[in-house]
Amino acid sequence: MGDIKVSEFVKIFFAFFKVGILTFGGGYTMLPLLQRDISQKLGWATDEEIIDYYAISQSLPGIIAINTAMLIGYGRRRTSGLVAATLGMSCPSIIIILIIAVFISNFLHLEFISHAFNGIRVAVAALIFNSAISMWRSGVKDAAGFLIFAAALAAFSLADISPVWPVVAGGAAGIALKSGRKAQP
Repeated sequence: MGDIKVSEFVKIFFAFFKVGILTFGGGYTMLPLLQRDISQKLGWATDEEIIDYYAISQSLPGIIAINTAMLIGYGRRRTSGLVAATLGMSCPSIIIILIIAVFISNFLHLEFISHAFNGIRVAVAALIFNSAISMWRSGVKDAAGFLIFAAALAAFSLADISPVWPVVAGGAAGIALKSGRKAQP
């Protein structure tokens, strides 16, 4: 494994496997799991670092969950950590998709399956809302942060644009605002 012991590789793999198997509804729902498991329990990244990785992942091509796992894994143990985190995050999805593909067509017509999916959507909305509150608390710390938030929210709400542009614009605004504050006597 090069720069990583097999036990560390397995530890990273299973940490992200757990997040991957519990992430229903897309990348947004994994944020509270990452904060709890990766940040608070394992201490591999701070909450702020996870949110930074998450923001970067949204502006990269590909799946947010995989991109975030890759960044955290790389930060933990470079290339080997990246591989372990990526495999850990993607294996549950592959396993679940294979199981669903084999059995779902036999059960889609059942009313309770439809109700279950409706309930899952509501629970996922709650997870996303919880993540939004958490991100708000760590990201919006002053009036400038609120203005960046409001501009990004308006851009997403009013225009059909890629998430890349508000993320890049927010980063540029943050740099400009912090640079402007340092330049003041």
